[in-house]
Amino acid sequence: MGDPEATSDESKAVAPVERTICPAASLAPAAAYAAAEKANATRLAYRSDWQDFVRFCDARELAALPATAAILATYIAALADKGRKYSTIRRRVAAIAYAHRLKGFEPPDQAEFVKRVLRGIRNTIGVAVVRKAPAVAKTIAAMLRKLPDTIIGKRDRALLLIGFAAARRRSELVALDVADLEFVDAGVIVHVRRSKTDQEGRGEIVAVPHGKRLQPVAALREWLAAAGITSGPVFRPIGKGGRVLSSRLSGRSVADIIKRHAAAAKLDPAIFSGHSLRAGFVTQALADGADPFAVMNITLHRDISTLRDYDRRAKAFKNHAGGKFL
Repeated sequence: MGDPEATSDESKAVAPVERTICPAASLAPAAAYAAAEKANATRLAYRSDWQDFVRFCDARELAALPATAAILATYIAALADKGRKYSTIRRRVAAIAYAHRLKGFEPPDQAEFVKRVLRGIRNTIGVAVVRKAPAVAKTIAAMLRKLPDTIIGKRDRALLLIGFAAARRRSELVALDVADLEFVDAGVIVHVRRSKTDQEGRGEIVAVPHGKRLQPVAALREWLAAAGITSGPVFRPIGKGGRVLSSRLSGRSVADIIKRHAAAAKLDPAIFSGHSLRAGFVTQALADGADPFAVMNITLHRDISTLRDYDRRAKAFKNHAGGKFL
C-alpha cells in the first residue's frame, strides 16, 4: 500500500472555475458612469446630432451603426450643402464617432477620405464663428427700463442682472439653487457647483457686489421674496395667474427672455443669445480697464488667452491707428 498522505499530480490539480459573462443589467451602473465622462450639455448635443444622422441614414436605407466612411462623407457633404456651419459639422462628426466607440466599432471619421472631405468643407465655407452681441451695461439698463413691475418682471430682472454680474452661462444660471447663494455684507457669493471648466465638480465661488447702478443683489432678493422661494431652484417658470412653479427654467428659456427684453428695448433680438450676459460682462469689464486676471476670477476661465477676442472688441476704437486722420 502506498503512503496515505501521498497524493498524485492529478489530485493536486485545481478544478477549472467556470466563469460567466457579466449580465447586461450589471453593467448599467458602469455604463452610466461612462456616459458621465461628457458634460451634460455635450451629451444632449451629441444625442441630437446622432438622431439627425440616424434620420439621414433611415431616409436612404443606409446603416448608421456601424457606418462606413462613404456614408459619413455623404452626410457631412449634405450638411455643408444645407449651409451648416463648419463648427456644427465638426460636432456632428464627433458625436457619430463617439457613438461608434461606445458600441465598440471603429469610428468612420478616421478614414482618410472623410478627413479630406472635412478639409474641403473647411476651405469652402470657412471656420469663422458667428458671435452674438454682448449685452454690456447700457444694454442691460435699456432692457431693465422696459421691465413690468410683475412677478415675471421681478424674475427677469434678477435673471438678467445675476447672469450679467456673475458672468454665468445660461446652463449655470438655471442650475442655481437657493443653497448656492451666500448673502454677505458686501453682496452675495454664488457657489458654482459645476461648470464647463469644472466638469469634476470641485466647485467655485463668484462674488457679486451690491452695486450702485444696476444693483443685482437687491433684484435677486426682491425676486426670491416675491416668489416665496426659500429652497430649491432660484429661477423658475411662472404659470397662469402668476403662479411660481417648482421646476427650473430651461437654458432655452434664458435665451428667449434675453431676446424678448432686447426687442422691448428696441434692440435687434436676433443678435443676442443666452451667452450675451456673460459676454457682456467680460466686454464691459475689459473696456473699463479691469485687470484680465480679475475678470477671470468672475468668469472662471482657466486660460487668459480665452479673453483675447473679448479684449480686442472692447478696445477696438481705443488708440485706433487712424484716429488722428479719419
